[in-house]
Amino acid sequence: MTDPRPALEAIGQLPDNEIDIADAALQLARVDAPEADWQAARGELSALARDAVMLARRVPADDLTAQATALGGLIATRHGYRGDSETYDDPANANLIRVIERRQGLPVALGILWLHAARAAGWTAHGIDFPGHFLVALCGRGAQAAIDVFAGGVALDARELRVLIKRVEGERAELRPDLLRPMSARAVLLRLQNNIKLRRLHAGRLESALACAEDMLRIAPAEPLLWRETALMHQRLDQVSAALRCWERFLALVPQGDAAERARTAMAELRSRLN
Repeated sequence: MTDPRPALEAIGQLPDNEIDIADAALQLARVDAPEADWQAARGELSALARDAVMLARRVPADDLTAQATALGGLIATRHGYRGDSETYDDPANANLIRVIERRQGLPVALGILWLHAARAAGWTAHGIDFPGHFLVALCGRGAQAAIDVFAGGVALDARELRVLIKRVEGERAELRPDLLRPMSARAVLLRLQNNIKLRRLHAGRLESALACAEDMLRIAPAEPLLWRETALMHQRLDQVSAALRCWERFLALVPQGDAAERARTAMAELRSRLN
């Protein structure tokens, strides 16, 4: 497989529950780092899955604390993954191939490894889009254990989650039910790539950020806000025809409302440039 983009487009057509989140992240990483050894990274993912299968034989299926401890031992201790607090903004921390090579990364990149291992073990897990700090949840029998994978797999109780939200949103912030909502696999992948896109934008690399957004659309073609953002980036680059195509896709998804009217206004201005 020489070009990973067709694989990304195929992922974009899959129902969320059929997405292999680690393989999808690997394909995204290949686009970002085409010279990297993605086959070695795939081998590590296979090894992690095999180890998780063996692990599951020794851990009760209904004991979330034991599952969290076991996964932490597997991923953080045996395989040596940790959060990169020293060079947090290094783009390599959001590229799964580089994360595997360096054994360190952002919370969401490490979280994908946890979700991959949990799935191989047959355990129920999902991402949590916690403000400012991605978490993983292990679930079973109506219970949920929130795990800080960046800290090696520390389980967070309500008090610790409250401290975390106050750190992000201020002292008046309190826990809300929506903060612990499950994320889809596609949403986790978009959060991963958004780290790369934002770093490129902050560095003034608009064309590179646009390329990242376009790859995000390959796996999430029904995300209207991504079409809007991509249209705006094309506009800034004076790529009028491409911007119009993106606005058209946005309007197909959001045909009414204030956002749709603003899109039509933007399209009228763009068309005036073509005359």
